[in-house]
Amino acid sequence: MSGGSAMAKHALLSPSSAARWTSCPPSARLCEHIAEAPSLFAEEGTEAHALCEYKVRLALGLPAQDPTPTLGFYNEQMEDCANEYTAFVLDALQQERDAKRDPIILLEQKVDISSYVPECSGTADCIIVSDRHLHVIDFKYGQGVPVSAERNTQMMLYALGAIGMFASLYEMEQVSMTVFQPRLANVGTFTMASEELLEWADSYLRSRADLAFKGEGDFCSGPHCRFCKVKATCRKRAEANLDLARYEFTKPVLLGDHEIAEILTQADELASWVSDIRGYSFSLLERGGTLEGFKLVEGRSIRRYADEAAAADAVRSAGFDPYEHKVLGITAMTELLGRTRFNEILGSHVVKPKGKPTLVPEGDKRPAITINDFMEEK
Repeated sequence: MSGGSAMAKHALLSPSSAARWTSCPPSARLCEHIAEAPSLFAEEGTEAHALCEYKVRLALGLPAQDPTPTLGFYNEQMEDCANEYTAFVLDALQQERDAKRDPIILLEQKVDISSYVPECSGTADCIIVSDRHLHVIDFKYGQGVPVSAERNTQMMLYALGAIGMFASLYEMEQVSMTVFQPRLANVGTFTMASEELLEWADSYLRSRADLAFKGEGDFCSGPHCRFCKVKATCRKRAEANLDLARYEFTKPVLLGDHEIAEILTQADELASWVSDIRGYSFSLLERGGTLEGFKLVEGRSIRRYADEAAAADAVRSAGFDPYEHKVLGITAMTELLGRTRFNEILGSHVVKPKGKPTLVPEGDKRPAITINDFMEEK
């Protein structure tokens, strides 16, 4: 959410893409002139941020203009999420006040990170700075991928900018960084010593940023590829994924468990890469391009009514009830009632059975189960 006339410059090494360009420095210049496709999800997120800022400003008694009439994606869920975010921010501020640390709070605060990253600045959703403590809070409205606060590169850059702003006024010994992602019930805080953050910036960030700005360094494939503009056509990513096909298996006909484990560690990334390749190929052919050995064809379609209302009238005239009657699902009902009203009216009627066993990497934070644990529920 950087702004101003220097947006184009800031977009090269922006905090939001820092996880990518610190891991793969030359990707910054490689993607520099590739246009970002408009996204309804991004527009929705921008509107949710505007509502959050308004709610917090209103709660703090600051001048605020209600953006709701102009929000195209506004609904009860966005209202509830903004209220939850506001409550979290106010609670974090109150904790600093209770500790008598004389805090100040800044919303949608522009921070300058150019002392570490060339021509870099960003906008932090919320900064609470006090004696001995800095707290950066980042609101995420997305519900596709959980965002971790642990050593979150984007937030570490925001924190560096905030330290630079207030170093002459406050002795900040600890830095806390919170990701607030309400639609995934994901709220996490990572805390580190300010000295450790500054050491990371001097010993790692500065050199990686210098490489990225010059378009130098080595290409590197990894989780950071998810949001790269050239993720489908990047040769380094292709090489990393095709390594799986060249895996040197041992002689026996059947794979051993250790070999299965080796394959699983790469399977998700491989599936993601293949999906990106398919998406790129489809887009290429859709635009009139050619791809040797492939073409677009008409897929299967499902019959539908040309006019549902007219069809319902016709069936009703024949003496039948054209509608099926069933209770709305949890998600649809929550959108209808709003989260607060849903909990008031239906909270006692909702049960949550154990989820179906899912295979995940060992580092996943959820506790391991056995099939007996699942069968007990039944």
